[in-house]
Amino acid sequence: MAIPRLRHAVRTLFEVPAALRLLSRACSTFHAFTDVLRLPKRQMTKLVFPLQELERQLTPDSRLDLHVKIFDPSLEDISKAEAVFTATSRNRISYLSSAVRLDHAPDLPSPEVCFIGRSNVGKSSLIKALFSLAPEVEVRVSKKPGHTKKMNFFKVGKYFTLVDMPGYGYRAPEDFVDMVETYLKERRNLMRTFLLVDSVVGIQKTDSIAIEMCEEFALPYVMVLTKIDKSSKGHLLKQVLQIQKFVDRETQGCFPQLFPVSSVTYSGIHLLRCFIANITGNLKTDGL
Repeated sequence: MAIPRLRHAVRTLFEVPAALRLLSRACSTFHAFTDVLRLPKRQMTKLVFPLQELERQLTPDSRLDLHVKIFDPSLEDISKAEAVFTATSRNRISYLSSAVRLDHAPDLPSPEVCFIGRSNVGKSSLIKALFSLAPEVEVRVSKKPGHTKKMNFFKVGKYFTLVDMPGYGYRAPEDFVDMVETYLKERRNLMRTFLLVDSVVGIQKTDSIAIEMCEEFALPYVMVLTKIDKSSKGHLLKQVLQIQKFVDRETQGCFPQLFPVSSVTYSGIHLLRCFIANITGNLKTDGL
């Protein structure tokens, strides 16, 4: 009797990784919006509008606490925005250069957006997910926190430039404040700053560095909640409500609507692409 059980255990051992690979391949296809549109409506909503899916768990009275439709583009708008992030012969998306000081940064006339967050918040993973429609773009993702030490510039065709800023907190560059503060304060074509917050742990004391900079310089910024696949629905909803309350009560320059995302399942990635295309002037929607 022991031998059949052993054989079953061995088969199960090999079946589990195979199932995980299938799931991984299924998730990886979701970076193409045409695949998303084929999903059942509930699953599509969860993938494209994760904040609306979270809102379903609230009572009607509590739903007023979340701002879920300030930016509310149509599926057609989101589909159009995908073209901005799709690499073609006419729309070259590539790493441009790196800089440790603003005077070393490329001087480009196109609109610019920057991504900033504490070390290990998943910033590079998010940028890689945003560029998944341009697989030749190399975005280095490290398992060690504090990998990004310079400002990394990525050119998205004729549309805009995306800047990956060094992480703050653990293993941050010694000149982090001077480097980032100068950039945020003096970069003339900076359209929006995306401040990444780990949805598992919420806003930390180190996040106040970036929040205070944005508020002090009166910069328009957006809070993106990363790693939403790492928490239970209950824990995630609790964190989202706490962060929403902070944004409503403690900030002036932060966009009221939060953007929860997962770089693993691509949840929220399509909506974030559409928002970026919109605020850089490359897509006009009814969402703002």
